[in-house]
Parts: sequence; C-alpha cells; structure tokens
Amino acid sequence: MIGHIESYDPDSQTGVVKSEEKSYTFHLDDWVAQVPPDQGDDVNFDAEGTLARKIILVGAYLAPPKAVKYKYVAAVLALFLGFTGLHRFYLGFYGLALVQLAVTAATVGYGALWGFIEAVLLFAGHINKDAKGRPLK
Repeated sequence: MIGHIESYDPDSQTGVVKSEEKSYTFHLDDWVAQVPPDQGDDVNFDAEGTLARKIILVGAYLAPPKAVKYKYVAAVLALFLGFTGLHRFYLGFYGLALVQLAVTAATVGYGALWGFIEAVLLFAGHINKDAKGRPLK
C-alpha cells in the first residue's frame, strides 16, 4: 500500500502511517530505509490488520529535495546575530545553536567570531544545506 507517515516518536520508535483514511501503527524495526522516518514521508508498506510492515521510503525517489530556506537570510542572521546562534536555529540545527549561544555566554562574547566565520561560509556557499539536507535557496 501507499501512504505517508502521519507521526513518529523517536523515543518510543513507533509511529503511524496513514493510507486511504485508515491508520496503521509501526515500529522502527519494520522500517527499511537508511534514514529515520519523518512526518510527511511517502512510504510503501504491507498492511497486517492495523499494523504496517516492511515500510519502504518512496518519497526520496519521487523528487529531489526542494529548497525551503534562504542562504542570504541565514548569512545576514549569522553576520548580525551570529553570537546568539539564530542562523543555526533558522536552518534547523537546534543543538548546535544552543552550543553556540553557550560558547558566547561562557567566553563573554567571543562566540560572535564563530557567527562571523559562519556568515562568511554561508555567503561563499560552503554551508549550503539545512538540517534536513535540503539545499538552500
């Protein structure tokens, strides 16, 4: 059957696949793809009652990832507010953004240099993907 991931909880490694208005639960053990499931992923699966088995990711084969974040927005955020890690929050790298904020607080502002360097890397195109691996516009 064809469906899409309605929800997924990484802590319990369980989720729900929805297909034709019916919901099927699954465990990560039934996931065949190399990458972990994500809400909205298109999948092909075998239905056994209310369980989804042998879940194969098909969305990755249908179309290449589309850019949704802007490189220059991230670069300007890094240039002016890089010490807060706001550009990393914008790109979806939440853990790295918190580390950057902590470094700035611990070093009394020297974390701003990190933001400036990343602004240069963004403008130059060396940082060119968001946290989900999608290219930047």
